[in-house]
Amino acid sequence: MACDIARLYNEENPETNGLYYHNGTYTSENEYCMFEGNQVSSFPSGISTSAENCSTVYSFAGMYYDASVITGGLEQGVIEEVTWNNGTCVTTSGATVYTDMNNNTPVSQESCNGHAAITVDSAVLMINVGSGTMEKVILDSGDNSYRYAGANPNNYVCFGSNEGTCPTENLYRIIGVFDGKVKLIKADYTTSDMLGTDGRDYYGTYSYPTSSYKGSMDTSTIAGYRWNYDTSVSSVGSNNWTTSEFNKINLNTNYWNYLGATWQNLIAETTWHLGGMTSNSNTAKAFYDGERNNAGYGSNSTTYSDEIGLMYPSDYGYAASPDAWVTNLNGYNNSTITSNNWMYMGLFEWTITPISVSSNLVFYVTGSGNLPGSNAHNVYAARPVFYLESNVELNGGSGTLSDPYTLAV
Repeated sequence: MACDIARLYNEENPETNGLYYHNGTYTSENEYCMFEGNQVSSFPSGISTSAENCSTVYSFAGMYYDASVITGGLEQGVIEEVTWNNGTCVTTSGATVYTDMNNNTPVSQESCNGHAAITVDSAVLMINVGSGTMEKVILDSGDNSYRYAGANPNNYVCFGSNEGTCPTENLYRIIGVFDGKVKLIKADYTTSDMLGTDGRDYYGTYSYPTSSYKGSMDTSTIAGYRWNYDTSVSSVGSNNWTTSEFNKINLNTNYWNYLGATWQNLIAETTWHLGGMTSNSNTAKAFYDGERNNAGYGSNSTTYSDEIGLMYPSDYGYAASPDAWVTNLNGYNNSTITSNNWMYMGLFEWTITPISVSSNLVFYVTGSGNLPGSNAHNVYAARPVFYLESNVELNGGSGTLSDPYTLAV
């Protein structure tokens, strides 16, 4: 299919078909506040674009906030200015600051001066203060990939069937083209007939609210799976993908067999990146880098080789229109973003990426469209993801829902 890129991609006007080329040059037209190489967020999400706010940057636990977050009330997660007053470090609302970033108590005058404070589990902690710089932000992954983005690009593929009208269950969508290999995600969710009921990670029917669902399935047939219910790690599971039975049994055995030998031959074994992130307060670009370069929790492997996987948070982030790429993924629960993100399907579903500061937390897409963390024993829907072999070619179709691309088998 790589030889058909010219057919799929319009370099001069990519928005005509929603396929964007990521070569590390796609930047925002605006300047954004940066601090130590990180985009600075306004609280609780969004990106600071104010030079005035950039002059005061608060850093705490790997997150960076601008001056607009100062408020008069001391609440969980709210940042306040602090002052040294009669031998005590106090916030603007009058709370005494007892703990600095090194857990020293009480806070000294030196620690108090030039800092701010935040409440965490009722403790008032010092925050480092600095100043940033205004610069344009590179928004794309820089991996020389082609990715579809926007509300509804023509990226449908019929996989697993040669019927004249593609059955709904055989519809997939192209995430993009990476190293000459087309990456597909199932257009809609999966049933237990596809992924099976064996293994410790199968739970039953998807049971969360379905009012935001965008697909056409009978929602009572959508199956729910735990990510990895390995209680030897934690009572709420494990975020080690290499020990997940959902991975090994339901995706790479049952679903693999469901596809059948003819179509299996079109799928490439791939290395899945399992680098973790500490927070969803990151853009698609930051997630892309972290997925490939960060460690997971403890000694968990950072790569895994097999045919079938799940979406990365960066895949989901980049499926939105480029205007959203500067938004942290915790801000994707926004109707403007979800209505212009073809990958958003409206149900709770798993990604493949762990949260690295925990043994059991995994990123997932919520029904409202953002990506928080969840215990690995929770039960969500899933859409299998895989790469086609580089020699697979298009056989016809225009990529629309009614006329999906077909493959030469």
